[in-house]
Amino acid sequence: MKENQDFPITPAVRFLRDKQIGFKPHFYPYEEHGGTRHAADALQVSEHAVIKTLVMESESRQPFIVLQHGDYQVSTKQLARLMGLKRVSPCDEKTAQKHTGYQVGGISPFGTRKTMPVYAEKSIFSLVKLYINGGKRGFLMEIAASDLLRALSIKEIEAALKNT
Repeated sequence: MKENQDFPITPAVRFLRDKQIGFKPHFYPYEEHGGTRHAADALQVSEHAVIKTLVMESESRQPFIVLQHGDYQVSTKQLARLMGLKRVSPCDEKTAQKHTGYQVGGISPFGTRKTMPVYAEKSIFSLVKLYINGGKRGFLMEIAASDLLRALSIKEIEAALKNT
């Protein structure tokens, strides 16, 4: 991990430091609705390695986090089946911010305001390194996929749909 202070000290940064997990900070000019494609282009990395953090909720409105490759979507039908639920859906922006403490476009799975279950696409862990939000728009952290497993209690899923 870089020890210079050229990056924001977000709750996500504090969380990884507490767990003694190294990361490399990356910045890009945030673009509203630019998504993972914009971030990947700006950093000149594969969109597949840019991991999005989605805040979703069950039919009983229990929030949880889903980590998915940037070039894929989550099949909510498949995810609900895997979770033994009738349906799951994305939270609205206000609810996502309330649960995580982060703005949409800057949501990190690390250091969230509320501790929530985390589900991650199984194939993420076949990556050597990945880029995941650091808790601020335009700020990604490069970490080893194995460190993601060390940092969070994750349930692996297979619910990816290729973006069209």
